[in-house]
Amino acid sequence: MISTVLVANRGEIACRIARTCGELGIRTVAVHSDADANALHARVADEAVRLPGAAPADTYLRGDLIVKAALAAGADAVHPGYGFLSENAGFARAVRDAGLVWIGPPPDAIEAMASKTRAKELMGVAPLREVTEADLPVLVKAAAGGGGRGMRVVRSLADLDAELAAARTEAASAFGDGEVFVEPYVEEGRHVEVQVLADTHGTVWALGTRDCSLQRRHQKVIEEAPAPGLTGELTEELHTVAVHAARAVGYTGAGTVEFLVAGGRAHFLEMNTRLQVEHPVTEAVFGLDLVAEQIRVAEGHALGDDPPPVRGHAVEARLYAEDPAHDWAPQTGRLHRLAVPGEVRLDTGFTDGDDIGVHYDPMIAKVVAHAPTRAEAVRKLAAALERAAVHGPVTNRDLLVRSLRHPEFTDGRMDTGFYDRHLSGLTAPAPDPYAPLAAALADAHGRSRFGGWRNLPSQPQAKRYAVAGEEHEVRYRYTRDGFVADGARVVRADAGLVVLEVDGVRRRFEVSRYGDRVWVDGTALTALPRFPDPTAQPAPGSLLAPMPGTVVRVADGLTEGAAVRAGEPLLWLEAMKMQHRITAPVTGTLSALHAQPGQQVEVGALLAVVETDAPRGLPDMRIRRVSATGHTPPAAEGDA
Repeated sequence: MISTVLVANRGEIACRIARTCGELGIRTVAVHSDADANALHARVADEAVRLPGAAPADTYLRGDLIVKAALAAGADAVHPGYGFLSENAGFARAVRDAGLVWIGPPPDAIEAMASKTRAKELMGVAPLREVTEADLPVLVKAAAGGGGRGMRVVRSLADLDAELAAARTEAASAFGDGEVFVEPYVEEGRHVEVQVLADTHGTVWALGTRDCSLQRRHQKVIEEAPAPGLTGELTEELHTVAVHAARAVGYTGAGTVEFLVAGGRAHFLEMNTRLQVEHPVTEAVFGLDLVAEQIRVAEGHALGDDPPPVRGHAVEARLYAEDPAHDWAPQTGRLHRLAVPGEVRLDTGFTDGDDIGVHYDPMIAKVVAHAPTRAEAVRKLAAALERAAVHGPVTNRDLLVRSLRHPEFTDGRMDTGFYDRHLSGLTAPAPDPYAPLAAALADAHGRSRFGGWRNLPSQPQAKRYAVAGEEHEVRYRYTRDGFVADGARVVRADAGLVVLEVDGVRRRFEVSRYGDRVWVDGTALTALPRFPDPTAQPAPGSLLAPMPGTVVRVADGLTEGAAVRAGEPLLWLEAMKMQHRITAPVTGTLSALHAQPGQQVEVGALLAVVETDAPRGLPDMRIRRVSATGHTPPAAEGDA
C-alpha cells in the first residue's frame, strides 16, 4: 500500500492531488523552485523539498532532482500531475529504477503515445513530411507535450520556417524536447476527447466524452462532459477507438484520447498519457475521483466490470491571469482576493495574498458546475463566475461569462474557431456605469465621519477613475442628511458597501480597495490623482513591456531609423514558457530600440520608441464627466 506520495508538479494540480491523498490517509511531499517557496502547493503538503540550482522555469523538468527529493523525504510513490515531466518516459523509468511506485502508465506506453508523431503512426495517421501550397493551412505541434506550447497555425509557406523555429523553442522550454511535426489544420472542427481508465488486470473503461472546443492559442478555456450533440453511433466509435488505443500500448491508469470532429467524422489527434486539466468534468458526471483511481490502479487494484452511469452534465472554465483583448497577454501581480460563490467546485493553486509570477502558466483556478442538464450547468457556472471576487491582475473572467452566454455555446454549435470569430465582441468593455460613483462614495465614507458638510451650498466633491481605458469623473455632496448625488439616491455608503436607488430600484455594490486599485463588484477601477504628474506619462509611441520576461528575438534587420507599420512585429518576448509578439503601436519611424536578444525585462520597461508619421496636433485632454446615471452630461463651458 502507498503511504507517502511525492507530487512532481506545482500549482493547482499539485494542490488537487494533495487533497485526494489527504482524504485517503496518504502523506504528501511537495517540491518547489525558489520562486515557489511560499506557493500554496508547498504549504498544503505534509512536507516540502526545495529543488536547488535550476532556473525557476526549468526546475520542475529536473527529473534527477525530483527522484532525489522523493528518496530523501521517504516517499514510496511519485505522481507527476500534468505538464512538465508527466509524459516523459525517461522520468517514469527513473522513478521505477529508484524503487518508487510510478502513479501513471508504463514507460513503454508513454513512449509509444507521448510522442505524437509515433502515436499517429501507431494509429495509422501519418504527419506531413513535406508541406506544399495544397496542404495549407497546416498546424505545427510539439511532439512531446500539449497545452498550446509549441503549436502554430501556418497559412503561408513563407512563414513556415519561422513558425517551426518558434515552436521548437517553446517546446524545448516547456517539455525539455524540441521535436515538432506538421499536420493538416482542419478549420471549424470540434475538439472532442474520451477519458480512459485502465487497470493492470486487462479492464479498460471509456469514461464518456468531453468537448473542449473553446480554445485560445490552442489551449482549452471551457470544457464540458458529455460532449453535446454527438450521435450515438459517433460516440460509440470514439469509445471504441479510445479503448483500442489504450489496449494497443498496454496502457494502465488514466489517459485521454483526443479527436477532431468535423463533418460527422472523427480524426485521431493524439493520446495524452496523463491526467488532463479538464478531468473534473468527467469526475462530476461519473461520480469518480480519478486521482484516487490512479492510486488504486498503481496499487494493483482491479476496476469493476463497468463504469458508473453518467449523471447530468458538467462544465468547467479556466480562470486565467491574462488580457484577452490584448493578444491574451499573461498578467502578473498580487492576487488580493479570490472567492467564487455558489455550489461549484474550485480547484486552485492560489489563495488571497499570493503573487502570480512570470515563470509559470497564468491559470488561477478551474471553476466547475454540475447540474442535471447542460443548460442548468452552463447557467450555474456563468452566474458563479459573474459574482466571483477576483481582485488582482487582469483576468479572463468577463470573457468566460460572455462565452458561456453566447448563443453558439448555449446552443451547442461551437467549434475551435469560436474566438477567431467572436473575440472582439466578447472583450468589448462593459463596466457598470454606477461603479465610479460607488467607489467615490465608499472612499468618502471615512472622511465624512470627521465632518465635511457645510451650512451653505458649495462646489461638489469630485473624484476621477480610470475604468476600461476611459477616464471617468463623478461628483457628489455631503450634507447634514448624508451624501447627495445627481441621478441616484444614496441609501447607504460604507467603506465596503454602497446602496443606491435609481428609478425606484435599489442596487447594492460591494467595494474593495487595495492602494489605488478599487473593485466595485466585478468592475476594476484605478483611482487617479487630483493633480496628475505629466512627467510620469510615457512619451507617445513608447513600446513598453506588457509583462516581465526575456527578449528572445528582434525582427530581422530592425534598426533605429527603420520605417514600421502599426501592428508589425518588432520583437518577441518569452514569458510563462510562451513567446509573445510585441508589435509597433503606430505607423512611423523607429527612433529608439532598447531591447536586445537575451535581455531580461520587467513589466513597463521601455523596449522601443516609434515616432508617428501623423501630423502632430494638440492632445485631446477632455475628461469624460459621468453622472450617477452613467450618462455623459453636456460639457460645461470651460471644461478641458
